[in-house]
Amino acid sequence: MTRHLLQLEGLDEHQLSALLDRADALLPVARREAPASKSLSGRLVAHLFFEDSTRTRLSFETAAARLGARSIVLTENGSSTSKGETFLDTALNVEALGVDAIVVRTGLSGGPQLLARHVACPVINAGDGRHEHPTQGLLDCLTIRRSCGAIKGATVAIVGDIANSRVARSAVHALTTLGAHVRLIGPPTLLPASLKQLTPHPDRVTISHDLDSNLGDLQAIMMLRVQLERAAGGAIGSDYRIQFGLTRERASRLPASCIVMHPGPVNRGVEVDDDVADDRRRSQILSQVTHGVAVRMAVLEHCLEAGQAPRAG
Repeated sequence: MTRHLLQLEGLDEHQLSALLDRADALLPVARREAPASKSLSGRLVAHLFFEDSTRTRLSFETAAARLGARSIVLTENGSSTSKGETFLDTALNVEALGVDAIVVRTGLSGGPQLLARHVACPVINAGDGRHEHPTQGLLDCLTIRRSCGAIKGATVAIVGDIANSRVARSAVHALTTLGAHVRLIGPPTLLPASLKQLTPHPDRVTISHDLDSNLGDLQAIMMLRVQLERAAGGAIGSDYRIQFGLTRERASRLPASCIVMHPGPVNRGVEVDDDVADDRRRSQILSQVTHGVAVRMAVLEHCLEAGQAPRAG
């Protein structure tokens, strides 16, 4: 793995496992059960968030703080992009401030790759368009590994708006590389058959438009939000919840050990019912948030240690 984290596509089992192992080791720090680390003391991380975010942005800031790094944050509403400055020029100016790494979220698919070709510091993708969300994919894998004991051999369903989901793309890459079987489930308008080719392991991916027939043998089920901001609303019917929502009745048909996941934000009563989302026995939604801090700590450590020596001053 290079000093950047731009996508999970192309990472092998060893590289993915190394990041997950390090995140697992850092989890006590993320949970505040162990003292904060100082491994990145003196480093400065820029967080450029040109799309709205709660969990990812705050998680990266928390991860940097728990490693002893300082953060600066720029959002689109407060940036000169509103005056016509280009995405790349903004990043180049931020780098010129002397930052040690750039974490970027953008609606531009391939935006982080563009930055990585032009800046000297490490670039970490916090979500780009419909392309990938690599740290979300890693935290989903960590959640499954910790809850189920192993990823290899697990059967994981990803349900909902998969066509627009960078979360699904990253999860499919990572899970299949680590040996899981993934079922992509959703309406035909949000689940083209071509998505099976998201991974070099298409034999580990199945496509289905019927949620009810896929509940009985799962180790994990990940519900996705319908992305109205990417025009997905026009691709679903008024009966979406009836066909693809994880209702209380459907949850009762899951194996007792099956966990429920969601990357957030949750549209309660649409993709997941309240009592399913809040079921402490099954739901891993809040655990995913905590695991995200540990994963982002591991990624920041890796990229900064691979990227450059600490700056003076």
